[in-house]
Amino acid sequence: MPPVHASAQPVIRVLSKTDAGAFWQLRLRALREEPESFAMAFEEARMLGTLDSSSDSFVLGAFTPALCGMVGFFRRQGIKNRHKGTVWGMYVAPEVRGQGLARSLMSALISRAQGLLDLEQLVLEVVTTNEAARRLYRSLGFVSYGLERRALRIGDRYLDEELLSLDLKS
Repeated sequence: MPPVHASAQPVIRVLSKTDAGAFWQLRLRALREEPESFAMAFEEARMLGTLDSSSDSFVLGAFTPALCGMVGFFRRQGIKNRHKGTVWGMYVAPEVRGQGLARSLMSALISRAQGLLDLEQLVLEVVTTNEAARRLYRSLGFVSYGLERRALRIGDRYLDEELLSLDLKS
């Protein structure tokens, strides 16, 4: 993937079925290269193949001009949980990091989520060793509400995850 020049403006948009090939290529790369950052294993994701979007579930992509970053959202189901949405799969390719793409993706997700009827809260989990991601989420207003010890197991190693939430109504 070619480097992005500082003057290039990324395009952030909802991915559609026509983006499925590029999405899965980037998703599998993320899972293969950074297994500690995701709950899903590379081996599991290879079996999946759909990319659907609606107001209750979508993936945003960052294009510069190729797809180089993504973040997913789904709304919790059920009457008692529909006020919460989950952020998942945040990834920006290493060769384009440091240019604000992660912030742009998350800001676009938050903005879109704020427009959803009766959605009050976003939640996400982040591995405690991923300081860059934790700093980004906190700078966007996410606050910690818990810690899941040994949340992920990779071989014989365990990773803790911090649980974060963002109140969309304040």
